[in-house]
Amino acid sequence: MDHLTLGNVSVTRVWEHFGSVDMTPETFFPDIPKDVWDENASWLTPHFLDSDTTIVNSAIQTWLLHSEGRTILVDTGVGNHKERPYAPVWSHLKTDFLANLARAGVEPGDVDIVINTHLHIDHVGWNTYLDDRQWVPTFPNATYLMPKDDFDFWNPENGHKALLGHGNQNVFEDSVAPVHRTGRTLLWEESHRIDGDLVLDAAPGHTPGSSVLTLASGTDRAVFVGDLLHSPVQILEPDANSCFCEDPAGARATRRKVLGWAADNNALVIPAHLGGHGAAEVVREGSRFAIKNWAPFAPYTEQA
Repeated sequence: MDHLTLGNVSVTRVWEHFGSVDMTPETFFPDIPKDVWDENASWLTPHFLDSDTTIVNSAIQTWLLHSEGRTILVDTGVGNHKERPYAPVWSHLKTDFLANLARAGVEPGDVDIVINTHLHIDHVGWNTYLDDRQWVPTFPNATYLMPKDDFDFWNPENGHKALLGHGNQNVFEDSVAPVHRTGRTLLWEESHRIDGDLVLDAAPGHTPGSSVLTLASGTDRAVFVGDLLHSPVQILEPDANSCFCEDPAGARATRRKVLGWAADNNALVIPAHLGGHGAAEVVREGSRFAIKNWAPFAPYTEQA
């Protein structure tokens, strides 16, 4: 199963890439002790950890939504042919993402809205594609919703110094600016309602403009959290950040707030990069959280 229905909203998982991010858990998540990984290794491998190398595995995927007659993409992955000198694992990819999207029944011209939860390298790549040596919008009829705070932060003209260093090099120039020049971006602040079932809210910390998309339709609830979580271990250890969080204290506070809301509202938590079943319901467990149920999405190995 690669899709489910929540209230009136259809949710489909569209794969781009799955595999190693060439980082150990201790490097990726410096706040999580090694014994936590050891204690949970039995269920973390192979979808979240490589059993042979103990390197973190990550999914690059887009969430395809159909809501109130519109086709919506949540994050657009890494993209093909992108020059990424400081992220070689994602440089010059040649994936079948658009074919996978077509298998889900969607062509680029069908997309009405593209949501970039934030503007990191692995969330905006398919915003554009290479056409006669020019980067042009992949989804020509879509409105691209981008957080203004991230747009301003990552715009090289503003000279901000990022924790990521050169890790986001070229991203604004090849995956953000070309869309903005066509007038297809909507730069929103604080909150933006898409329709009666979907609303974007600022969730800063990982980046200044990081956001979450909340789905509330009928009795169903879900929250698309972007990079608020990179690993399910952060559900168990909600104060643990990835090494890529620009504002560590802000990221911790936001993660606790969103996980608390999800636990209290029986909402499905849908991060950007989880392999395996991709999403989970959570419950409170003292000052932490626990996984109640996994979503019914089929793991990557079962779909390949």
